[in-house]
Amino acid sequence: MTHNELAELYLPHLQPATARRTLHRWIARNSALCAELAATGYSIRTSLLTPAQVALVIRYLGEP
Repeated sequence: MTHNELAELYLPHLQPATARRTLHRWIARNSALCAELAATGYSIRTSLLTPAQVALVIRYLGEP
């Protein structure tokens, strides 16, 4: 899944670029989520998220 796809699930009412930036801000503000994502090799520059990374985001942010 891409960052854009995940962001659009959480924020379907926003433009894709705005949704992506908002999701990135939510992730950046959650230090525990950032730490766990970093352990999986996550980078804000990575375009594709692994299923494990998507699961972490959902665990911390809730279902989209």
